[in-house]
Amino acid sequence: MPMHDDQRHDIVVLRDLVRRYAEVAADPIQDKRRELWRRHNSLEPGPTPVLVRFGGWNMWCREVFGDDALECRDPFFRQWERRLRTDLFHAGIGDDFIFEPWITVPAVHTAGGGLHGGLWGVPAHQTRPDTPFGAWKGDPPIKDWSDMARMHAPEHGIDEEATRRMVERLGNAVGDLIEIDVNRGPVLIGFAGDISTTIASLRGLDRLMIDMYEAPERLHRLLAFMRDGILRNQQQAEDAGHFSLTNHQNQSMPYCRDLEDPKPNAAPRRRKELWGFFAAQEYTVVGPDQHEEFLFRYQLPIMQQFGLTHYGCCEDLTRKIEMLRAARNLRSVGVAPLADPCRCAEQLGPNYVMSWRPNPTDMVCGAFDETRIRRILREGLSAAHANNARIHLLLKDIENVEGEPDRLRRWTHIARDAVGR
Repeated sequence: MPMHDDQRHDIVVLRDLVRRYAEVAADPIQDKRRELWRRHNSLEPGPTPVLVRFGGWNMWCREVFGDDALECRDPFFRQWERRLRTDLFHAGIGDDFIFEPWITVPAVHTAGGGLHGGLWGVPAHQTRPDTPFGAWKGDPPIKDWSDMARMHAPEHGIDEEATRRMVERLGNAVGDLIEIDVNRGPVLIGFAGDISTTIASLRGLDRLMIDMYEAPERLHRLLAFMRDGILRNQQQAEDAGHFSLTNHQNQSMPYCRDLEDPKPNAAPRRRKELWGFFAAQEYTVVGPDQHEEFLFRYQLPIMQQFGLTHYGCCEDLTRKIEMLRAARNLRSVGVAPLADPCRCAEQLGPNYVMSWRPNPTDMVCGAFDETRIRRILREGLSAAHANNARIHLLLKDIENVEGEPDRLRRWTHIARDAVGR
């Protein structure tokens, strides 16, 4: 099929961005960062990594480059332009993020539906605002326990023809400049496989908490159904040889002496050779005993399939670290803005990675007060060092920077100074 002018234009734009990204990925500093993370995730003494992870499309659409700054006209190429421009912006921040010399394309799954119940056959309806940004309201589909009869766990399957067309199209455009990796991992993994994220949408967060008192046996039945469905979906992917070394997930950098390094198109691999990520954000106000009874005991069999695991995103785990020790492959714990970094450092010590996430509002999203930033970082780092904790700083969930994207580079400089002291 002859190429029209818009396609030629888009490919020229994309190839220029890929060349620039490939230069970043080939910089020797990437190998230094890989070794930094290997030591850190292996619980060896060493420098404290500093990491920035973007979390808000509000920020990127409005404050960094925005859709108006994107040049590609075709939606397919436009999504890759957005990602590459984001990566190139990130490269200028100077944190310890590792830019890999490949592009990962997600395979097209035969199961669809997303996090909010669709994968389980009972999608939650959502009321969204007319504007592109803002809050949405969910309508939980399991209003009565009889609604569980409509649920089914997704089978693992890849639409190979659709995946081939997508990979071929990107490969024809830039495949001579960079390797194209294909992620065929299962749909029920990460947030979609931690139970917590989905069950709150299925049942409703308020109803879920009431169920712990009024309908515990029925809630246990739902949790067991989801646990078994996740385990089966992941086992099907493993049996198909679809797990790869780019399926590591730990919300930081996965390099560690205990596991193989990330590598493109490196399948088949078993879950025992990979990092697994789990969280319980919806249970942050649930006490430790009920967290264990109505979530963690169901997560644990899934966690145990992986080589190493990270637990925690934005939930406060200060009073739940003892519970988490039951996961023998637990290596990293998220210490969220709501958590007490001093008490967490005391409990984690040198035996786990302490992934400390200072409040982004205190750091870059509100008034950029360098004195306050230094004080907060100093207090948390001092607590970690007093307990010989293996800490890294992770600035995440950044929804805005008050129109000053350079704050991220300045924050990284401040953080590096703080960890150096």
